[in-house]
Amino acid sequence: MQTSNLSELKLTKKIIDTKKVFGLDVPFKVEGFEELSDWVPAVDESYVFDKATTEAILAGFMFNKRVMVQGMHGTGKSTHLEQIAARLNWPMVRINLDSHISRIDLLGKDVITLEDGKQVTTFQEGLLPWAIQNPVALVFDEYDAGRPDVMFVIQRILEVDGKLTMLDQNKVIHPNNSFRLFATTNTVGLGDMTGLYHGTQQINQGQLDRWHILATLNYLESGQEEKIILGKTSFSSKEEKAILKQMIQVANLTRKGFANGDISTVMSPRTVLSWAQNYVIFNDLEHSFALSFLNKCDDGEKPIVEEYFQRCCGSSQDRP
Repeated sequence: MQTSNLSELKLTKKIIDTKKVFGLDVPFKVEGFEELSDWVPAVDESYVFDKATTEAILAGFMFNKRVMVQGMHGTGKSTHLEQIAARLNWPMVRINLDSHISRIDLLGKDVITLEDGKQVTTFQEGLLPWAIQNPVALVFDEYDAGRPDVMFVIQRILEVDGKLTMLDQNKVIHPNNSFRLFATTNTVGLGDMTGLYHGTQQINQGQLDRWHILATLNYLESGQEEKIILGKTSFSSKEEKAILKQMIQVANLTRKGFANGDISTVMSPRTVLSWAQNYVIFNDLEHSFALSFLNKCDDGEKPIVEEYFQRCCGSSQDRP
C-alpha cells in the first residue's frame, strides 16, 4: 500500500525480528508498520548496521526518546537513521539546518491566495507543525549549524510530550503518538575545535540536555567498510578486491594522521567509494586518487598524503 497523504494513512504496528532485519539482538521489543508510504526511505540491502548506534536509534523509535547521532562527516549518520526507518516502514522527513532555514520555514507563513476571484490571506503551515501531527520521524541534519532563532523553535518540541504553540495562530498542536525526533551533528554541541566544520556553533546546554540519547558513530572497521563498498561498485575480481583493501588502508592512515594533527583533511567512507568509482572510470589508481581526495588537500600536506598512498599502493613503477 502506498500513499502520499499521511493523514489518511491508518498505520498498523507489527513486531520486527531484529536478528533477521538488522543482524543483531536488542534488549527490547521493536515494532514497525505494516503499511508502506511514499515517505518511507528506500531500503539499501547492502547496508551494514553499527550495533551501538542501531540500538540507540531503535530505542528512540520504540520509547519516543530524542536521539542525537554525532560523528565525523561520512560516517553514515543520516543514512543509519534512514535505513532503520526503511526497515520499520516508518515515514521520515529530513531537514538540513543550514543558514538559509529560518523560523518561518519551519512554522509557516501567511500567503495570498485566490478564493472566489478575491485575494485572501491564509496561513500556510510549515513542515514542523505538519510533521508533529503525523506518524513521522523528523531528522534535523547538521543540527549544530542551526540559526539561534531556529534552535529556540525546536526547543519547544524537545520534551517527549512537547506541544508546539503557534503564537500567530493562537493554537497549540499536540504531537502524534508516532511522531519521533532525531538529529545528526558533527560536533557535540561545544563548537568546532578542528576547523573542519565551518558554520557550526555551540548549542545551548539547556537544549542539549533535552536530548535523551547521544550516540557516537565512528568510522567502520575495515572489513565492514570493504563489504559496503563492494556492494556499491562493480568490483568483483580478486585483483579489484585487493585494490579496495589498499584504498581502505590509505583511508585509515589519513584518519590516524588527522587524529594526530598531521593533516587537516580526512578520507571518509564516502570518499573511498568515490575513489573506487573513479578507478572504474579511469582505470588508473593514482590518478583517480588525486581526483577523489588528494586535490582536496592543503598543498603543504600533500606530500604526507602522497606518502600514505605510496606506503599502501606502491609507486607507479611497482604497479603493472
